[in-house]
Amino acid sequence: MTAVSSIYDPAQFLNTLLGQSSPDLLRELLEGFVNTILSAQADQVCGAPHGARDEARTNRRNGYRHRDLDTRIGTLDVAVPKLREGSFYPEWLLARQRRSEQALVSVVATCYLLGVSTRRMDKLVKALGITGLSKSQVSVMAGELDQLVADFDVP
Repeated sequence: MTAVSSIYDPAQFLNTLLGQSSPDLLRELLEGFVNTILSAQADQVCGAPHGARDEARTNRRNGYRHRDLDTRIGTLDVAVPKLREGSFYPEWLLARQRRSEQALVSVVATCYLLGVSTRRMDKLVKALGITGLSKSQVSVMAGELDQLVADFDVP
């Protein structure tokens, strides 16, 4: 069986989109992709697609919780589906500190070692395309770095 030929050449179509789009196109595409995956996972947990009536349904959806996810291409607004009973939280995506980009952690550690203030560090992180780090996040990272240095220190 042969594939049906299309009027559009996919490579040319994508190239045209990338040439005419804003620099945020990749971030928007990734955000949409992540939100679609989360929605499909919530449907699987509920036992039926969102909005569908089904006798096999084990749970119902109840809106979304918006969370920020920092990536190399900027901060994504992730819409995590809420359930009426129980909880749905994608640990694989939003686990605390585990999903931090290693480059970001390296930048924060270097700035900490150089004595850069949290205000300047916030400006630096914003220049990397991330909405910003709170003072408490910087303090937690600095505390972990202090602990690593203390563990490394040989008597």
